[in-house]
Amino acid sequence: MEDVLLPILIVGMLFIGLPWLVFHYITRWKQSGTLTVQDENLMDDLYETARRLDDRLATIERIIAADHPDYRLASQSAPDRDLSERAYRTEDRDPLSRHRH
Repeated sequence: MEDVLLPILIVGMLFIGLPWLVFHYITRWKQSGTLTVQDENLMDDLYETARRLDDRLATIERIIAADHPDYRLASQSAPDRDLSERAYRTEDRDPLSRHRH
């Protein structure tokens, strides 16, 4: 009985169990590659928080620069950083808004 049952079990595991396991994890991997609504909301909140902290830092730097004339602003050392004209637009946050037009 063991001589018949063992090969059937091995063949079943090779041709049914192993492909099922591989396809199961492929499906999981593909699903985890997309952002959920919660992930997008968290990213929006983090972006808004980072923007506010950056604005606060720029304000503190301006105050220090006003009190100490020899202080060099970080925004002056990095020309691509324009703190005064930055606007937070909803089009920048929503990746699907470009496709809705």
